[in-house]
Amino acid sequence: MHSFWLDYGLFAAKVITALVLLGALLMVVATLLSLRQRERESIEIEKLNDKFESMQDALESELLSKAEMKALRKQRKKEEKLENKALQKRLKDGDEEPGKPRVFVLRFLGDMHASEVESLRESITAVLSVAKKEDEVCVILDSAGGIVHNYGLAASQLARIRQKNIPLVVSIDLIAASGGYLMAAVANKIIAAPFAIVGSIGVRAELPNFHRFLKKHDIDIEHHTAGEYKTTLTMLGENTDKARKKFREELEEAHDLFKQYITDYRPQLDIEKLATGEYWYGTHAITLKMIDELLTSDDYLLAKAEAHDIFEVNYVINETLSDKVSTFLNGILSQVFQGVFKTPLK
Repeated sequence: MHSFWLDYGLFAAKVITALVLLGALLMVVATLLSLRQRERESIEIEKLNDKFESMQDALESELLSKAEMKALRKQRKKEEKLENKALQKRLKDGDEEPGKPRVFVLRFLGDMHASEVESLRESITAVLSVAKKEDEVCVILDSAGGIVHNYGLAASQLARIRQKNIPLVVSIDLIAASGGYLMAAVANKIIAAPFAIVGSIGVRAELPNFHRFLKKHDIDIEHHTAGEYKTTLTMLGENTDKARKKFREELEEAHDLFKQYITDYRPQLDIEKLATGEYWYGTHAITLKMIDELLTSDDYLLAKAEAHDIFEVNYVINETLSDKVSTFLNGILSQVFQGVFKTPLK
């Protein structure tokens, strides 16, 4: 039995060494592939008013009789004629045509690494180049949170909208927890569906440690750093109480930054009461002032459609094959290494 575990330990050491070498090789390959030129990026814009009207027309044509449809079209034609007549009078009198205020809709589907932040950044840049103070940005957000600085960057992108004094609404249909709520808190107004998950203002990190197993089988791990706290807890080396204390201090620091950032945008919150890592459904979150209204994104946009022009904006990055391979390899590397070096907002 001792021989089996010794062989197993040696095999594990070889596997770990092979993984490290493979990781280094993959990193070199991924870097080389990422240097290949990316295909042209594009921005997609859809006017949702047209979509809503098309859906309405399709239903009416099926549900109404021919006589009812004829009367409805006649009524709409009459209204359109009156609007055109009023417009011509204003232009004749020298008045400029009053344009409708606009709502720009952005979507953010978050993962652990907030991978859509690049698309979000470019979409916001495009919107800010044309948005006026009477316009509005509505971000439909769905995220359970993830890596601290990734979601910090995503929240900072939303803050750009606030800094330009453009009203920002964040809509939560499913979940905005941890880093997701960090983003949502930036908004002037947060709406959420009754059963949407909101909150989880906390920080956690975990990693396995194989030191005792390796020591039992006489396998040494050399771990060298320059700088006392270059690393704290490790997967293979021996973790000390001092390192654990420092690691917890880093978690508390991230938590404090998290709380302060939310407080800056939503000072009405009792942050110490809410920053326990718990989450709440929308119906409870509104009593805690974590959101401002119980409403789905669908109802919000439909209500806006009559008086606003609504445009959904999506910045699309068309990747080449080499980009896709690079993304895949980087994803593998992230799974192996991110848990050691990054602290998730979860």
